[in-house]
Amino acid sequence: MADADPKIDTSKIDVKAPPVVAANVIEEVEAPAPKKRRWGRLALMAAVPLLIAVVAAYFYLTGGRYVSTDNAYIGQDVVSVSPDVSGRIVAVRVKENQRVKAGDVLFVIDQQPYQNAVEQANAALASARVQVSTLATDAGGAAADVASANADIKLAQATYNRQAVLMKQGFTTRASFDAAAQQVAAAKSRLATAQASVAKAEAQVGSGTAGSGVPAAVQVAMAERDKALLNLSRTVVRAPHDGIVSQTSRLQVGNITPSGVPALSLVTQDPWVTANFKETDLANMRVGQPVEMTFDAYPGLKLCGRVQSIGAGTGSSESILPAQNANGNWVKVTQRVPVRVAITCKTGRALITGLSTDVKVDTKPNG
Repeated sequence: MADADPKIDTSKIDVKAPPVVAANVIEEVEAPAPKKRRWGRLALMAAVPLLIAVVAAYFYLTGGRYVSTDNAYIGQDVVSVSPDVSGRIVAVRVKENQRVKAGDVLFVIDQQPYQNAVEQANAALASARVQVSTLATDAGGAAADVASANADIKLAQATYNRQAVLMKQGFTTRASFDAAAQQVAAAKSRLATAQASVAKAEAQVGSGTAGSGVPAAVQVAMAERDKALLNLSRTVVRAPHDGIVSQTSRLQVGNITPSGVPALSLVTQDPWVTANFKETDLANMRVGQPVEMTFDAYPGLKLCGRVQSIGAGTGSSESILPAQNANGNWVKVTQRVPVRVAITCKTGRALITGLSTDVKVDTKPNG
C-alpha cells in the first residue's frame, strides 16, 4: 500500500487558470517590440558622438577668432557751453534734455550795458573823425605857412642882394646890410617851422595801417566800435552744434553768469563705445575689424561697428595716480587697454552716455 500511487485530489485544481503554454504563446507574439527599441537606441548612440564632433569642429574653427568683453560703455562728446560776456540772465530758451540744432538760442544775457557800450563807441568814432578833419585843416594851414615862408625868403634874399651891391659901392651902411642878412635867416627859419608843421599834420592824418588809407585815430575808434558790437552779439548764447541740453540748473532768470564759466552742457549725437579689453585679447586685434555690440538697457538690440583705435596705454597707466609698487609685494594683474569702437549702423533707440555694453570683435578679417 505504501508503494501505491497517492490519490490526487482534483477538487483543489483551478481549472480556470490559463495554461503555461498559452502564456508562452503570448510572449512569442510580442517579441518584435524590443527590436524597435534597439534601433532607436542605436540611432541615439550614433547621434551623440556626431553632435560632439560638430560642436568640437565649431570650436576648433572659431576658437580664438572672437574676443569679447562686458567692460564697455557708450561715450559721447560733451561740450561745456559758457558765455563770452558776463551779465544777468534775462531769458532762458531751453529745458533739460531738450534737443537743439546748431545756432538755436540757449539763453540771453541783459543787452542794455553792451548797447550803451556800442553807442559810446559810435560817439568815439565820430569824435575821431572830427579830430582827423581838424588835423587835415591844420595840415592845409601849415602848407600855406610854407608858401608864405618861401615868399618871405625870396623878398629877404632880394633885399639882401641889393644891400650887398650898395655895400660894395659904399652907398649903404653896415647896419642896413646886416639887417637884410638877418631877414633872410629869419625867413628860412619860418620856412623850416612851417614844413615841420606840415609833416606832423600829414603824419597824424594818414598814419593808419599800411595800405588802409584810414587815419590811425579813426582805426582805433572803429576797432572799439567793432568790439562793442561783438560783445553785444555775444549776449545771445547759441548752440555751437546739434545735441541734447543737459545740466541747465544754473540757467535761472535773474542769475549773474560770469564769462568763461560753464552754464550748461551739450551732449553730441555722435556716440561711440569704449571697450576695455584684457591685454591677452589684443594679439590679433587690428583697426577696422568688425564688431558686434549688445546693450543691457535694450535686450535684443544688436549694433554693428568697427575698431576705430586701440589705446596707447593701459587704463591704470593713464590714471592720475598710477599704481606704484616698489616694496616687492608684487602680484601680476591682467591689464586692460581701452579700445574705441565706432558705431556704423543706425538705431532708433537713444544711445545714452555711460550705458553698459557687451562687445565682440571678429579678429578673422585682419587676423
